[in-house]
Amino acid sequence: MELFLKRQAKKAGLPPGSLVHVGTPKMDKVRINVTEYNESELREHVVEGADECLPEDRGIVTWIDVVGLHDTETIGKIGHNFGLHPLLVEDVLNTNQRAKIEEYEGRIFVVLKVYYIDKQTHDISAEQVSLMFNRDTVISFQEGDPDAFQSIRKRLMKTNGRLRSTGADYLAYSLIDTVVDHYFIALESLGGWIDSVEEELLFDPSMKTMQEIHRLRRAVLFLKKSVWPMRELAADLERSDNPVIRDATKLYLRDLTDHTVRLVEIIEAFRDMISGMQDIYLSSVSNRMNEVMKVLTIFASIFIPFTFIAGIYGMNFKYMPELEWRWSYPALWGVILVIGVCMLIYFKRKRWL
Repeated sequence: MELFLKRQAKKAGLPPGSLVHVGTPKMDKVRINVTEYNESELREHVVEGADECLPEDRGIVTWIDVVGLHDTETIGKIGHNFGLHPLLVEDVLNTNQRAKIEEYEGRIFVVLKVYYIDKQTHDISAEQVSLMFNRDTVISFQEGDPDAFQSIRKRLMKTNGRLRSTGADYLAYSLIDTVVDHYFIALESLGGWIDSVEEELLFDPSMKTMQEIHRLRRAVLFLKKSVWPMRELAADLERSDNPVIRDATKLYLRDLTDHTVRLVEIIEAFRDMISGMQDIYLSSVSNRMNEVMKVLTIFASIFIPFTFIAGIYGMNFKYMPELEWRWSYPALWGVILVIGVCMLIYFKRKRWL
């Protein structure tokens, strides 16, 4: 939260629409990939500057993928070339945005979050992805590598695929669907993490286990804050009457909404599991403490009669006839052993041991 506030403070006092990059630079240089395609041809190339990205009306779908957001001048030029509203460009540069959708005349703007979970360290990293699309152009903005849309590039290589024969709205749907698929991959890693912590909880719970449970809880809450807006975003896209989205694409957007609902259900299930794990840990600690106290109580109970006998013969009375008897010491040990064995047998029959 402190880091978030520091980043937001960079824009303090500036007018709306000011182009300030809020976030951490993740690329040395902005990379602009331009892909142009239709059903019969595909062209891919990397351009050097924003001036080479100009809108063209040739009956071909154009996908401009901008990787790296720290160069505000380049991002601003792209926005100017395509007539993007300054507030929209400002949202692209602010990487602390939540998932949302905004509709303009003849175009739609979408902000998404892509999450990655390291399978070894279980650290969560987030990348903001912004999309703007109209009838024939899609512009995507990524913070940096890894490339979240590598699978889309592979699909475009297939000439017989649906992606090549549809418009920009279907490409935008495919990009959003890829982001949603990354959520499932992240939740799969999270599920494996939960299974490992649960196994440790059942067999050898420790303070480290509780710390892992707290890390899991924070991770689930972190993902939940992003998945709920994603569900709203998908539902708004499905209900949108913007002419940019064709009727044929709305069927796929309905499926996208269903995927986001499943994400919410999985996260809710994970949250319930983690809450149950916390209860199990506290119960395990309590049971272990009860076992320790039971053992200590049994030992104390066994030594109570021994202490009583020792207290009697430790008194300084002059006339104690047992003290003068030759076998008094072994007899005393015999009495102590018999009492101890009898008490152990009694505890065993009561199932206290």
